[in-house]
Amino acid sequence: MEDKSPKTGKNRGKSSEDEKAFGTLKEQNKLQEGLIDMHYLLSRDYPAKSSLALVGNRYRLTKRQLLALQGMSCSESDIQNRKQKELTPPELKNKTIYLDGFNILILLETVLSGGFVFKGLDECYRDVSSVHGTYRKVNQTEEVLQLVGKTLEKLEIKKVVWVFDTPVSNSGKLKTLAYELAEKYHFSWDTYLEYNPDKFLVQGNKLICSSDAWILNECSQWFNLGAYIINNIYPESKSSNIII
Repeated sequence: MEDKSPKTGKNRGKSSEDEKAFGTLKEQNKLQEGLIDMHYLLSRDYPAKSSLALVGNRYRLTKRQLLALQGMSCSESDIQNRKQKELTPPELKNKTIYLDGFNILILLETVLSGGFVFKGLDECYRDVSSVHGTYRKVNQTEEVLQLVGKTLEKLEIKKVVWVFDTPVSNSGKLKTLAYELAEKYHFSWDTYLEYNPDKFLVQGNKLICSSDAWILNECSQWFNLGAYIINNIYPESKSSNIII
């Protein structure tokens, strides 16, 4: 019988170079100094790409450090825009929520795998992982799906809609896994496969969960699910692997 589950890796975890790039106070301080400079430049409408190159050259940042800094950075206007649209946990009751599937899943897989994640100026946590067109299930995948389901259940969400990228390999198998877990744990879930999930998420007046900067800027309302789980459900994960 054909295996219908996503192909499984070991852990989302760290790249071999991450301990050197992020694991010391010296390197973390470089990121924080770079973040101050990025905020200054972006808040004065300097282009993001050239600002990142300028700051990266000043602090001699590696490619992985640049990815982290890019995720942590935003302008003051972006911060205010996102704060105005952010819902609090009590405001979620009886609502339908749309999850940026791979964004949420990979972030929390990284946290539970002991990989590095980074707190942005907008209070969102982000990772530096990438699916590169193919998603591979890891040891923490089912635990993350259950965790999200139980968390949103306690927040009294009426319905959860996972949205995954159709072009990403194994997204169909992940959809099947999500439905299997929903049946097992009685989660009120639906799962969509979309060719352009970012555009789909920002259309209409959807309540979304994501840490993608463009989605947060363009959406109507959002909830910071990643931060809620990291800060409240797994506070012990706040170790040296979470850069704030």
